[in-house]
Amino acid sequence: MAQISLSRRLRRTPFSEGVEAAGVKGFTVYNRMLLPTVFESVQADYRHLKSHVQVWDVSCERQVELRGPDAARLMQMLTPRDLRGMLPGQCYYVPIVDETGGMLNDPVAVKLAEDRWWISIADSDLLLWVKGIANGYRLDVLVDEPDVSPLAIQGPKADELMARVFGDRVRDIRFFKFDMFEFEGRDLAVARSGYSKQGGFEIYVEGSDIGMSLWNALFAAGEDLQVRAGCPNLIERIEGGLLSYGNDMTDYNTPHECGLGKFCNTHTAIGCIGRDALLRVAKEGPVQQIRPITIHGDEVPPCDRPWAVYAGGKRVGQVTSAAWSPDFESNVAIGMMRLSHWDAGAEVEVEAPDGTRRATVREAFWI
Repeated sequence: MAQISLSRRLRRTPFSEGVEAAGVKGFTVYNRMLLPTVFESVQADYRHLKSHVQVWDVSCERQVELRGPDAARLMQMLTPRDLRGMLPGQCYYVPIVDETGGMLNDPVAVKLAEDRWWISIADSDLLLWVKGIANGYRLDVLVDEPDVSPLAIQGPKADELMARVFGDRVRDIRFFKFDMFEFEGRDLAVARSGYSKQGGFEIYVEGSDIGMSLWNALFAAGEDLQVRAGCPNLIERIEGGLLSYGNDMTDYNTPHECGLGKFCNTHTAIGCIGRDALLRVAKEGPVQQIRPITIHGDEVPPCDRPWAVYAGGKRVGQVTSAAWSPDFESNVAIGMMRLSHWDAGAEVEVEAPDGTRRATVREAFWI
């Protein structure tokens, strides 16, 4: 079987030593970093995530830092979400769009101060786009990638584990807000957020040198909680409707097509580069949109490319993520469906690698 050749282009993380010792079985490449994809098995990891607590190396969620007098102005130029009411200590989910309204990324914006922001990005070269905007508009702002590596604590026992390491005050953090906590003399931003629906936190570890100290502290504190190393789980994220940039959406899609229209305040987000294009989209309405889909039959194979969706012999969409759900005893999927067939209950056919499958469009995601 072919393997990826390692080099400096493929960066290790501050937690790679712990990930490897935990018996990781698979990686993907994300922002030129190794992102674990499976430890025991996708199904076993899924069950453990829903029952206990996991520590995820998500250092690949690189930060784009904006610092300087024009930081807030630049941040608003990047997104159609109105940021004027955002306060330091808050995290916002922000679609990032280009001049055509196409999605460049769907990161979380972290407001550290009026003149300092982090953009916690999905897999794309967003840093280069942001640098280009800052330089082209001659903004008084420094744009860089800081030495910040997120570590996610996810699962129903996440609060207990985090309280043992950082103190009970961590329990008071509200969803999509953050506070500062000390670890080994260093202040770290801790947010109640994460790429699962099981609840938890993301620790923005500023400084690679303390990575393994924090990793080891979490595992020592959580032994009786059955803490394990984990990673974003394909099954659980589809059940929860958590989209994957580059899989479920690309720069050819607008936020409205991705079900993110509620994050587009195009009438008030003055300064957003893609605002005019999105105003037209909002007026006309999208012709396709992401939908949850149940694929009938036995377990589907891995979805490593889009699967065409047909109805009456005509192509009406594509499936971009799919997996067998043990809890719902069916194949759960995410697809981009045409307006004519995106209503709940629409019956379609999916061209999977192992043959044509019957499928039904759902009204809502599973969790």
